[in-house]
Amino acid sequence: MSDAYALARSILFRLNAETAHHASMTGLRLAEKTGLLPLVFPDPECVAPVEIMGLRFPNRVGLAAGLDKEGNTIDALGRLGFGFIEIGTITPRPQAGNPKPRLFRLIDREAIINRMGFNNPGIIEGVRNVSRSTRYEGVIGFNIGKNKDTPNERAEYDYLTNLAEAYPVADYVAVNLSSPNTPGLRDLQSEDACARLLEKLKAEQEKLQTRHGRHVPLLFKVAPDLDHEHISALSRVFLDGGLDGLIATNTTITRNGVEGHPFADQAGGLSGKPLTKRSTEIIRAFSSELGGRIPIIGAGGISSADDAVEKIHAGASLVQVYSAFIFQGPALIHSIADRLDELPA
Repeated sequence: MSDAYALARSILFRLNAETAHHASMTGLRLAEKTGLLPLVFPDPECVAPVEIMGLRFPNRVGLAAGLDKEGNTIDALGRLGFGFIEIGTITPRPQAGNPKPRLFRLIDREAIINRMGFNNPGIIEGVRNVSRSTRYEGVIGFNIGKNKDTPNERAEYDYLTNLAEAYPVADYVAVNLSSPNTPGLRDLQSEDACARLLEKLKAEQEKLQTRHGRHVPLLFKVAPDLDHEHISALSRVFLDGGLDGLIATNTTITRNGVEGHPFADQAGGLSGKPLTKRSTEIIRAFSSELGGRIPIIGAGGISSADDAVEKIHAGASLVQVYSAFIFQGPALIHSIADRLDELPA
């Protein structure tokens, strides 16, 4: 952790978690616009790019969805060294999310519990924000979800709307089926529901590719709370349906590793170090079933370069960080990128 980030963290961690989040994002945007950001956090050394899903990633380290929910801090976050940035989750209509408080830091466990509930400005504003990003040269992912009041039987219309709107500005689109903070959302991970949704989205993707003259990969993001039978069933769906990529994993509803903590009983998804082992197990299981035919982005509990290497060895092609970035700062991005650069492409 750099001295600059250690100082910033000491101040921000005195605020409640959501206030600190908004303050830090505002500060990043201001520092980027005024030219201060490169002085405080110099550009990382160049590393060898990789090509996955037909996209060129400057490095293998990405920012997971959930931090830049509105897509308005891409240029600033890009200066910190991320090879790709996933914004959102974005829904068709603006959404306030769940009542506050809804974000909790478990500092001694290096973990976060959130029940944000897809708070976001809606797809139109999200696309407008991404369009304003002019300096970032990495890959931009667009994470999409359904509105809370949209019943599951009509969820496909929300996802189709999002896909069509995001397609012109996104490098890839990630379909969030696995947040535990939207009631009933994880039911879309059932074999039949997932197959129907994928079929609709792939048909729309084909139309959009013809219209816009470029292929935007379609990914699904899955939960870590899946058993082996479910993983096998979903893998068949993904292979048969032509899914372009998989993100494993989202947050967990279990509380393994945070037992006894004052916030352990808070509702929401748990992320951070307690998820490290489980997310790696899920990646390994999907990798075994998919046989390398669908690339995997590994996420969940990556708090060191060693953790990232384990995700790659388990079958991931790229990795994403979130919670550990909050606790450790930009130095984590650089250390992981440098370490993964040493691995075979």
